[in-house]
Amino acid sequence: MKIGKETVPKTSISTSNPDTIIVRGKDLSLELIGKISFTDYFHLLVTGKQATPAATAVLNATLVAIAEHGLVPSVQASRMTLAAAPDALQGAVAAGILGCGSVILGASETAGRLFVEVQERAGESADFLTAAKQLVQEYRAQKKAIPGYGHPLHKSRDARVDALFKVAREADVDLTYIRIAEAIEHAIPEVAGKNLMLNVSAAIPAVLLGIGFPLKALKGVPILARTAGLIGHLTEELDRSIGFALSYQATREVVYDGEAPEGFVSGGQ
Repeated sequence: MKIGKETVPKTSISTSNPDTIIVRGKDLSLELIGKISFTDYFHLLVTGKQATPAATAVLNATLVAIAEHGLVPSVQASRMTLAAAPDALQGAVAAGILGCGSVILGASETAGRLFVEVQERAGESADFLTAAKQLVQEYRAQKKAIPGYGHPLHKSRDARVDALFKVAREADVDLTYIRIAEAIEHAIPEVAGKNLMLNVSAAIPAVLLGIGFPLKALKGVPILARTAGLIGHLTEELDRSIGFALSYQATREVVYDGEAPEGFVSGGQ
């Protein structure tokens, strides 16, 4: 990623004077507050364009789909952080978001890049299955995980996938990337010798790219959604704290297999 060469800071997102705040060319107080949903506002902030009804439906569905999934690692990190510092909600939220990477939450971006690569390789032929097989073979040869496929809990296709695809189809958006996502799903068993079904991290870019959402902003969608989920967990944490219970459970389960003085017995075993 290259750093820009600008010498004067410029932005087309927001400006203000003593009387007015402008966001993406619109008067915040007169044209946005009370007149636009947060989903549409997010779309405007990221893309600079007002969302179409189809874009609103799809983006809103993805935010709902990924906001909450129980005591996943990001939630546990967040709740344990708040238990240790109950006055620092912002730190606890940050703790939960900092783990957004190739395995948790960030897979939507990498899956989206994979879909675009399949599309580019297929070219005008639109033979997505052949292009998908080629790329899956390359990923396997390089021992790279195929982002957005397989799930430790949802061994059959993640139910959220079909729900998101249904929203996209009913909204009549471009289904190209859904077809690419399914082509990869069909290619995996032949190449890898096992079924790895679509999960929500692949469904999200498949539908968002269909509304023209920017590829480079894909990771922001699960980050925004999970922030809402974390705030819900942290509100509960303040009323019914389990942060230390999570920590104690880890201490009880941990097995020390390093060197120790003769006769030493670990208190954690």
